[in-house]
Amino acid sequence: MNTSASLAPLLEHFFTQRLMQQRQASPHTISSYRDTFRQFLKFAQGHLHKSPSRLNFEEIDAPLVAAFLDDLEKHHGISIRSRNLRLTAIHSFFRYAAFEAPAQSAQIQRVLAIPSKRFTRTLVNFLTRPEVDALLAAPDQRIWSGRRDHAFMLVAVQTGLRLSEMTGLKREDLVLAAGAHVRVTGKGRKERCTPIARPTLAVLKAWLREPQRGDGDVLFPSARGERLSVHGVQYMLNKHRKVASRVCPSLQQKRVTVHCLRHTMAMDLLQAGVRRSVIALWLGHESVETTQIYLEATLAMKEQALEKTSPLCGKPGRYRPADQLLDFLNRL
Repeated sequence: MNTSASLAPLLEHFFTQRLMQQRQASPHTISSYRDTFRQFLKFAQGHLHKSPSRLNFEEIDAPLVAAFLDDLEKHHGISIRSRNLRLTAIHSFFRYAAFEAPAQSAQIQRVLAIPSKRFTRTLVNFLTRPEVDALLAAPDQRIWSGRRDHAFMLVAVQTGLRLSEMTGLKREDLVLAAGAHVRVTGKGRKERCTPIARPTLAVLKAWLREPQRGDGDVLFPSARGERLSVHGVQYMLNKHRKVASRVCPSLQQKRVTVHCLRHTMAMDLLQAGVRRSVIALWLGHESVETTQIYLEATLAMKEQALEKTSPLCGKPGRYRPADQLLDFLNRL
């Protein structure tokens, strides 16, 4: 590849050959990377005054990428975590370009050297049992959409499935015989089975007897029989949270999402004494260490741990270093 090569074919090959054929990336990953480069190309067009299809690869340098990331934070209000996800997509493309455009190795290395930003990791958001009960009671089950919403939220909070897994559920994914479970393919194309509790099973059996909409394949369809959108699910949860907050005021201060319901399931398992390794398998985590965040989230478990320790009998006083250099370091 020469130094004036066009960006367009390299980026197209990255998506079609690298992501889709070689890595067989999930639709969610491809969609995320696509959105990143749509934003980036619009930004580059405004700064370089060239249409994206006329851009040369050598023009996509580290200062331009850094300016794009800063613009996302300052003018689009995205979080540092989202900024880092955009950078991950760009890094992935440049690692691919390192093999396809070796003449631009210095430029590529400068882009790959752009670091992710550190951020404060907040405690996970989860619901208490009274909050869950109030949320599940909120839908009007006299109408079709209310029965769907009740079944959707019950399955979400009992299985801990991700948003994409919930909206992608099909009727054929349910096994309602002995050992009832739901079968999904999650992150990394890993298939897993999650058991269904008896109360949830009864609700699902009643839901499956409802008149089908659309082609009848989607388990929780929209009114038109199509797969629920991300915004549609969030609208549903926001609506029922407002109704439930009249009964349970603590819900007014919480943002209820499918991921929040997923956290709620994990916390229930943890507080019931289930091992972290089992919780990781249940949720489809790549590593058991990912489940560590739930240990940090619950104050009740920390208080139980404190009760098992012996009280410390410390004497009042203040540490005074005997050395000037130590005193300097102590005051930093």
